[in-house]
Amino acid sequence: MQSSNKQLPGTETLNTPVFQIPTEILLSLATGPFLLGIVGVQMLQEWLSAAGLASEEVFRGDRLPVLHFPHSEPSDTP
Repeated sequence: MQSSNKQLPGTETLNTPVFQIPTEILLSLATGPFLLGIVGVQMLQEWLSAAGLASEEVFRGDRLPVLHFPHSEPSDTP
């Protein structure tokens, strides 16, 4: 039985310039926006919490005006 071991052409490398950015630079560039995102989310959370507390204050009974309704007297006529 003959072996099918043939000379395969080697992979040719293309002469394209490869621009690789080191991982440390990518990590340092991504750190700033990541930290700003975290701080922004915390500030948004605090603002939403404060807005929720303020909206509760609007609907509390002690802040609402007292409405004086006229009392109607019951009539004795059947």
